Amino acid sequence: MIKRLLCLLGNCVVLLMLLNSCKAQNKETMQEEPTYTNQLVHSSSPYLLQHAHNPVDWYPWGKEALEKAEKEDKLLIISIGYAACHWCHVMEKESFEDTTVAKVMNAHFVSVKVDREERPDIDAVYMDVAHLLTGSGGWPLNVIALPDGRAVFAGTYFRKEQWMSLLEQLAKIYKETPEKVVNEAEKIAEGVQRLELVEVSTGEASFAKTDLDSAGLSILKNIDFKKGGPQRAPKFPMPNVYQFLMQYHHLSGNREALEAVTLTLDKMAKGGIYDQLGGGFARYSVDDRWLVPHFEKMLYDNAQLVSLYTNAYQLTGKELYKEVVYETLAFVERELSSEEGGFYSSLDADSEGEEGKFYVWNKHELDSLLGAKDAAVFCEYYAVEEKGNWEEGKNILNITEPVETIAERHQLSVEALASLIEACKQKLLAEREKRIRPGLDDKVLASWNALMLKGYLDAYRVFGEKKFLEKARKSAAFIEKNFIREQSRMDRNYKNGKSSINAFLDDYSFTIEAFIAFYQVTFEEEWLHKAERLMGYVEEHFYDENTKMYFYTSSLDDPLMKRSKEVSDNVIPASNSSIAKSMFFLGTYLYKNEYVDKATAMLNNMLTEVKRQGEFFSNWAVLLGYYTYPPYEVAIVGEGFEQFRQEMEKYYLPNVFLLGGINEGKMELLSGKLVEGETFIYVCKDKACKLPVKTTEKALKQIVY
Repeated sequence: MIKRLLCLLGNCVVLLMLLNSCKAQNKETMQEEPTYTNQLVHSSSPYLLQHAHNPVDWYPWGKEALEKAEKEDKLLIISIGYAACHWCHVMEKESFEDTTVAKVMNAHFVSVKVDREERPDIDAVYMDVAHLLTGSGGWPLNVIALPDGRAVFAGTYFRKEQWMSLLEQLAKIYKETPEKVVNEAEKIAEGVQRLELVEVSTGEASFAKTDLDSAGLSILKNIDFKKGGPQRAPKFPMPNVYQFLMQYHHLSGNREALEAVTLTLDKMAKGGIYDQLGGGFARYSVDDRWLVPHFEKMLYDNAQLVSLYTNAYQLTGKELYKEVVYETLAFVERELSSEEGGFYSSLDADSEGEEGKFYVWNKHELDSLLGAKDAAVFCEYYAVEEKGNWEEGKNILNITEPVETIAERHQLSVEALASLIEACKQKLLAEREKRIRPGLDDKVLASWNALMLKGYLDAYRVFGEKKFLEKARKSAAFIEKNFIREQSRMDRNYKNGKSSINAFLDDYSFTIEAFIAFYQVTFEEEWLHKAERLMGYVEEHFYDENTKMYFYTSSLDDPLMKRSKEVSDNVIPASNSSIAKSMFFLGTYLYKNEYVDKATAMLNNMLTEVKRQGEFFSNWAVLLGYYTYPPYEVAIVGEGFEQFRQEMEKYYLPNVFLLGGINEGKMELLSGKLVEGETFIYVCKDKACKLPVKTTEKALKQIVY
């Protein structure tokens, strides 16, 4: 039946290139007394609220909608998107705001709207259905399902006529031959269950340096060594891929790995994907040279890119990377931070209904605002063209020539050029602030906030800016107050003082990682104990004894048609790889072999995939690096611990676990290491310590791979 429907739809084939191409569209000011109001009006999600006055009788996901469908014996329409999704809003305007379409939907279906960022569990299950049926996916994701939630059809964007045709056919089939629809749903459910990626490894865990080479080379063979990033378009930042390549270079000496990192980070920092005036990165570039972004800015991208550029600065000393970190954090502070200490989710791509309008310039504007002389230099610096470097005379600021070349051309010193460009940037920023701003998705998500917390901690760790640590403490306090509940249970979302969704595995895993990072920059042991308490909750409510992996949803959550496990790393690392890394860290710091054993079993399950396609298992590959090049535990104990910690952080040491403090505390790894009146550095590995030293230089000489 599914194949027949797809044939009937003809050109309704899922648009593969729309995958991950979603961006938001500003909503016109709502009338004081809207004509229609549906059940979404009580939601906290900005995305759901955007649909609260559609003529479609939308419901949020929940028992009320499912029970209504069961009682009235109607199929479900499950429409999934998010606030920064352009084609979601196109379909809303074309279909969901249309009373003719709404009449069909309301008569024959129970319609449910889902914010995929609030409910990634629902999105993951039905995205599996879309991939099973069509081979691709994207957003909006539109699913037709039985009243119990089992899918019978899935697709992405549909034009009004296509959507109407699909609904009328399915309603007719379900009315006349419901048993056929049920049979199809059963087959699809069976197929989705078989999509489970985890194959339990029964052999003894054994990890070799050649395994790490396989993971590294599988990534490097797909790198574009002219333009950076992968050899394809669109290009996504994929921060964890480059975190692994830096680690791999450091451990193995592979020069191509370092070249892949620096080339990509340079091209991104100078490209249109980076906001050259205001800092911060867009979600991805639609072309292969990082020029034209999808202009939406996501918190999770910028959080991870802060960490990536910080570590890249630590490795290379490139001032460009430091500038990117400071500018991006300034952007986050200015545009994505709440007064309470939380971080908002995203900024829309569109303003005034036009993609990128807030960010682009035509040359006439620049000449008028900057004056002919300064504009000439500025336009050369940022590759501005008279006819535009994008479309319709619009220019996306990007850097294509070396600074020295432009300075020489205009008979300026590099310092004078930098001063001129900075003055021009400030003028244009002030002018840009007068424009109508892109829409803000102001929901606060636990997992993304934890990523941003870690970004601030990494920046403080390397640059030593007290304001970064202060921001991190405020963020951590916000997370503890608004997301962590009794017995270490977490909530996922927060808006207007309320949380409504039980947390998922990534909310726990990234928070655990952030708390471990907090210990690493402060040596305050309480953060390790907070992380361990969260890990204990994960063990109780997410662990799958059969696979030795972790479900994405808690045992407390209502069941969906499949209880998924997230194992492949994407633009955000998989929650299972994050948990495995934290198990390894906690096991090492707290001297608990049971944690390390669980991380070992998880990595053993994934080893074949890590070696075969490292790009999609890069966070697992980082963990593999800890096994193939066992980390050093460097303990700094005594009154001068902070100075030595800061000195150690001047060096890129990915496989060094720092610990210590003014005294031994309660950690077994620090026991017996305090010498009254002295500060010593102990370099340890495999439960053996070398002779203590009193300088960072001597400690570094003891760290040899």
